[in-house]
Amino acid sequence: MMQMLFATLVTLGLLITFHEFGHFWVARKCGVKVLRFSIGFGKPLIQWTDKQGTEYAIAMIPLGGYVKMLDERESEVSSSELDQAFNRKPVLQRIAVVAAGPIANFLLAIVLYSLVFGLGSTVVKPVIGEVPVESIAAKAGLKAGQVITRVDGKSVQDWTQVQLALVRRIGESGVLTITATQGEGWTTEHTLTLDRWQEGVKDPDPFGSLGIHPKRLAVPAVIDQVLENSAALKAGLQSGDLIKSIDGSLIGDWRELVEIVKSSPGKALVLDVDRNGQLISITLTPDAKDGDKGKIIGFMGVMPKAVSWPEEYLVEVEYGVFGALLKGMQKTWDMSVLTLESIWKMLGGLISIENISGPITIAKVAGDSVSYGLVPFLSFLAYVSVSLGVLNMLPIPVLDGGHLVYYLIELARGKPLSQSVQELGLRLGVALIGSLMIFAVFNDISRWFIGS
Repeated sequence: MMQMLFATLVTLGLLITFHEFGHFWVARKCGVKVLRFSIGFGKPLIQWTDKQGTEYAIAMIPLGGYVKMLDERESEVSSSELDQAFNRKPVLQRIAVVAAGPIANFLLAIVLYSLVFGLGSTVVKPVIGEVPVESIAAKAGLKAGQVITRVDGKSVQDWTQVQLALVRRIGESGVLTITATQGEGWTTEHTLTLDRWQEGVKDPDPFGSLGIHPKRLAVPAVIDQVLENSAALKAGLQSGDLIKSIDGSLIGDWRELVEIVKSSPGKALVLDVDRNGQLISITLTPDAKDGDKGKIIGFMGVMPKAVSWPEEYLVEVEYGVFGALLKGMQKTWDMSVLTLESIWKMLGGLISIENISGPITIAKVAGDSVSYGLVPFLSFLAYVSVSLGVLNMLPIPVLDGGHLVYYLIELARGKPLSQSVQELGLRLGVALIGSLMIFAVFNDISRWFIGS
């Protein structure tokens, strides 16, 4: 819980600060007086004022921030400060100030993705583990053991890249081309036929719906660590124990063990255990624990022995400084396009609006990504930064993109829209964004606490 809270505060704090600093820095460069720079809303926890009269604050509710500038439309401005008022600045300067926030998010994403690529990593090749009979993939000739090298002509190195390439085709009809290798350089191209693929599906499953199941690493059901005060400790399980069967059913690997235990909260299970070559019988009653979507699951409190992928399944990915920067820019562009395509498909009904996520999902994923390590957390930060930049550029009054539309119209007409028209747009924008936020939180609650 503390890890999730820490990760959430770091995520929101960093992204909001960069966004608002973009507005702040360009406003200062354009000679606009900044009255207040706040991270968060509500009562300030910390605040101070600089020599230029700008008040800085960190407030209680970390779900946003704002930069308040001198503006005649909001308060009376003395004649000596009129040249510092935002509304008195040329329209191009106002455009620059407003656009600076989202641009800061895109720049941050480039830096973060460049760090990810610069650090280098070892990834698992996208090896197909199973292709069910009569699936779309099977009809296209894909087989277990093949390594996917290209999707729609684009090179892929791991399952994450394959998934991103597939996600871009959700809701579409036509053909999907997958290039795969098997053995020594034997390359084949496979054409998968899509018919409104995964259209309107909540939580779409690109792999399962096509019939492409990634190869899984078989982890033996050998206990490495027994947690304190756990059901396993109370039952007498020890490090090094190999679980052979549960209630007479043979256990093939760790995944099978986990599935049986999860589905048996509070139910006594009889385990056949190999301990130092001797077969013993142990009765264990898994603890009941809250799982995803409000479901109660069983928990025994053990950790498996670490198992590494064989070398032939691994790829070392390394880039120099310049190469990492180029990859960071390309990744930021790709994720921006993917986000826009997803929004467009959602508006067209090709993607279910039930996939909209809110702050609870961000908190959950932030906590999970931290537990996976530095690179996954940096990747998550970069992705959310891209999303924040794209969403703020949407032409909706109250967002930066809405203000940009007003200023572009002013640039074209030679005069601004009337105050009444701008205020009407603002009210509609607030209503729309407010409704989306409520819907996103409802989706979060449904996804993580209630279930569907």
